[in-house]
Amino acid sequence: MPTKRPGTAWREMQRGNARFVAGEPRHPRQDVERRHELAHHQLPDAALFGCADSRLAAEIIFDKGLGDLFVVRNAGQVISDSVVGSLEYAVGVLNVPLIVVLGHDECGAVRAAIDSRADDATPLPPHIDGLIQQIVPAVTRVAGTAVVDPSTVDASLVGKEHLRDTVSELLERSVMIGEAIAAGTLAIVGANYKLLEGTVVPDVIVGNVGEPEPTP
Repeated sequence: MPTKRPGTAWREMQRGNARFVAGEPRHPRQDVERRHELAHHQLPDAALFGCADSRLAAEIIFDKGLGDLFVVRNAGQVISDSVVGSLEYAVGVLNVPLIVVLGHDECGAVRAAIDSRADDATPLPPHIDGLIQQIVPAVTRVAGTAVVDPSTVDASLVGKEHLRDTVSELLERSVMIGEAIAAGTLAIVGANYKLLEGTVVPDVIVGNVGEPEPTP
C-alpha cells in the first residue's frame, strides 16, 4: 500500500513548485547520507510522466531530492507500451499514490504536429513522425481537418488537448492504474508547466487529491 495518500503527495508537489517559483528551493534530500540511504531500495512519493524537453527537469521544478520521484519522459509525453509498463511498475511495485502527467508551453513536439498539417510540410524521419502522429488528433480538434496555416493554430490549446488525450489513453490502456484509482490509492494529475513563470497548472484530475492526511 502507498505510504502517502494521493492528496498528500500532490500537495507536497505543489509546495515544492511554489518554492521553485519563488526562488526559494530547499534542494532537499540531495546529500551523501540520502545517497547512501537509497543504495538498496527506493520508495518514491510520486511518478511523473513528462515531456523530454531539457527545460522540464522534474526534480528541480518540484524541489524534490534523490528517490522522491519515479520519472518517465519522452518527446511530447506520448503514451507507449514502455511508458505504460513503467508507470504500472511505479504503481504496482513501488506503490506510488500519485502520477503527474506534465506537459508544457512552447513544446517542440506540439509545434511539429501543427507544422505537419501545413500544405508544404516537410516529411519527418519515421521515428519522429511516429511520435508526432499521436499529437495530431489534438491538432485536428483545435484546427479542423483541412490543411492549416500553422501560424494561425493556438499551440497552447493543442498542448492542453494532447495532455488530456495522454491521461485518457493511459487509463484506457492500464487496467491496473484504473483499479488503483477506483480503490482510492492512486490519483492522476494532468498539468501544464509554464516555462517563463515556472508554475505548474493542473488541468485534469482523476481520482481524489482533496482528502486530508489522517491523524496518527
